[in-house]
Amino acid sequence: MAHLGVPRGTARQRRSVALLATGVLTIPALAGCSSDGGGRVPVAMGQDIAPAARDRLADGSTLTWAIDAVPATLNAFQADADGATTRITGALLPTLFPLDERGEPRLDPDYLESAKVIEREPKQVVLYKLNQRAVWSDGREIGAPDFVAQWRALSGKDSAFWTARNAGYERIEKIERGKDDLQVRVTFSKPYADWRGLFSPLYPKEVTGAAGTFNDGARTTLKNTAGPFRLGSVDKDKGTVTLVRDPRWWGDRPKLESLVFRAVKPENRADALTEGSVDVADVDPAAAHSVAQAARYRTGNGQPAHGPGADITPAAALRSWAVAHGSDEKAAEAAQKARAENREAVAAYAAEQKALNRFAVRKSLEPAYTQLALNGESGPLSDERVRRAVARALDRQELADAVLKPLGLAAKPPGSHLALAGQPVYKDASGALGDQDAKEARALLADAGWTTGGAVQKPGDTKAGSEADKKADEKTDGDAEDAGKKPADEATGEAADQDKDEAADKAGKDTGATADKAADKDAKAADKDDKDEKDDKASRDEGLYIVGDEKPGDRDPAPRALTTAPAAAAQSAAVLRQVAAVTGEGATRVGTQDKQPGGAPGAYAPQGTAAPAPAPASNRLGKDGKPLTLRFVLPSGPGSQSLRGVGEKIVAMLDAVGIGAQITKVSDESYFKDHIASGDYDMALYSWPATAYPATDGRPVFAKPEAATDGSLLVEQNYTRIGSDHIDQLFDRAVSELDAKTSGDLLKQADARIWAAAGSIPLYQRPQLVAVDKKLRNVGAFGFASPRYQDIGFLGGQAAGSTASPAKGTK
Repeated sequence: MAHLGVPRGTARQRRSVALLATGVLTIPALAGCSSDGGGRVPVAMGQDIAPAARDRLADGSTLTWAIDAVPATLNAFQADADGATTRITGALLPTLFPLDERGEPRLDPDYLESAKVIEREPKQVVLYKLNQRAVWSDGREIGAPDFVAQWRALSGKDSAFWTARNAGYERIEKIERGKDDLQVRVTFSKPYADWRGLFSPLYPKEVTGAAGTFNDGARTTLKNTAGPFRLGSVDKDKGTVTLVRDPRWWGDRPKLESLVFRAVKPENRADALTEGSVDVADVDPAAAHSVAQAARYRTGNGQPAHGPGADITPAAALRSWAVAHGSDEKAAEAAQKARAENREAVAAYAAEQKALNRFAVRKSLEPAYTQLALNGESGPLSDERVRRAVARALDRQELADAVLKPLGLAAKPPGSHLALAGQPVYKDASGALGDQDAKEARALLADAGWTTGGAVQKPGDTKAGSEADKKADEKTDGDAEDAGKKPADEATGEAADQDKDEAADKAGKDTGATADKAADKDAKAADKDDKDEKDDKASRDEGLYIVGDEKPGDRDPAPRALTTAPAAAAQSAAVLRQVAAVTGEGATRVGTQDKQPGGAPGAYAPQGTAAPAPAPASNRLGKDGKPLTLRFVLPSGPGSQSLRGVGEKIVAMLDAVGIGAQITKVSDESYFKDHIASGDYDMALYSWPATAYPATDGRPVFAKPEAATDGSLLVEQNYTRIGSDHIDQLFDRAVSELDAKTSGDLLKQADARIWAAAGSIPLYQRPQLVAVDKKLRNVGAFGFASPRYQDIGFLGGQAAGSTASPAKGTK
């Protein structure tokens, strides 16, 4: 099912998995607790596909599977590839390392006999040995020429190829034929840990060998494929893509004779199920409830349990019959008409319930998480203390419970930005930020200058451009220069600190539990030491920046750096100590590479945005006469009710600590492009899919934004605009580290720092609800795993209605 919140075909693409959220996405966050201290964390919830042995399935039937729309392209490496592209090409093309139930890549013996790193020095070399039976649908062997053509198309060296991503391919130095075309030697110019993610899907050289066929030819057709199915037809008028068995397929013979993907809008899925035009469909909670309710339509005595006629008691039915057959002709005529209409309604509803009762809802957790994104480019959220206060105000467990518990799903907030429970690199690093703590949230806000009386206080007398202002700027610049200096022994100690990571990770559980207390103690000590200095210059500093004064056109092209006040510096040091509790990194200093760029001082709302509702005066925080109010952008579409419900709960949680949040609803079409991607928001909810290759796929999502020549920010997919050099360096080291444990440890360190930066707050793993014909096996809520299309089939014969005509309004 489509999900609003992540755009079609972003460069990240998470191995071509696209999520466009309709409801835009495990361990409770305990400060200092390590989720992997006692071993690997289990998957939060397994897949639900009604598994069955192949010999129990009927042969030769047709299955119809709902997708959002006929894909714009069948080339998974183009920018407008989406979830339908991934679903369809998964049945047509080789995926060398499909994911298993735990989200780990596993070699597919249908395509590979083996694949491994055979040399590390002087350069990494991977040797692929292909299955000698593997052929394209035209009979040609899958071989080295296909690998070479795909590398050249995706390396980024030839701009004639329109590609959305080239991660990993740009590190390849050469590809050579081995003893024969079935052996492929790939030599890398730089080590690449995520090499298993390359060449999947693998396209034939006829597609990737020339820019014309790559850019245009593969958009609407694939003449040469190598999967259990081949492309039969694409009919955009009917909204269908039909796959048929490939007679040249060398693996297990598909149980289905044909597989039809039909375009059905998410809001029309329940009607499509009722009318029998689909057999499998991702559904929202409302449709899932309708399917579940259909199984309980009749009571023990055969009476309707819900719907028309359910509330008619035997006595009421007897009275109605008596009136309909009574002597009062007018009353009898009206009663007879009402009884006839009721019978029609009951019959129609009963037929709908019978049709829906053909289905079951198979459910699991989607490999994706929903996050609260905080835009740190400008305004109040450019201050890390305010972002951390927002995070500490949230009860993530309550939010997860609200979404997942009514669906009968495990409700454990994710503890990582880079993996989900069950994956090898998963570790709960949320202790680097801390649990919900309203008192701590208020203390952070107070330290940032947001106080109860601040909303009604006028700024100081200092005027823009005055001598006092200039002196304050001079002091700010001097402080920034001093803060940027680092003793030589501090620089030489970095390597030693990194060597401590592994040992300190083991100790994180013990040390992390006191991280918040240490933060409080350090902050109070700094407050005491610097109280007199702060009191002396309070009015001058309060007048430096007025939130809301600047208009969009008045902003500087690049935000100016702000110097941290003494108490803020102490708080920053405490933050790094919290990171140390999780990662084991030395945190007694604040490295210059971790300092966030200051934001532009103003925060504004677009013209036409409703003014925020005033918070109670006793709870209202402000600074320089301006209230602390954040613009919370959410989608307004019919499939986003759950998301808006989560948003309303977040607003209430923030209000409890004095943060105002004004919800602004925008159309689904503009939500991501015009707001998230462009940075036109303070807070937003959207989802990121999980990945088996976080070192590659995670970096553009959390990379430090860079200033462009025109003054804008180059953010890649980091839509929170928050990053650091150190996080980038950890990703770079992880992706070049061929030892899986060492690479994983580096990613865990990066995740702890992402938590500490408080730009992205994971809330819950997304629900996965799939309505499936009860006779179908080996299909449903797959969780992490890739489908095995050849194993999907009907138990004991094809279900009635599986090849029905399209439902009205399903396109």
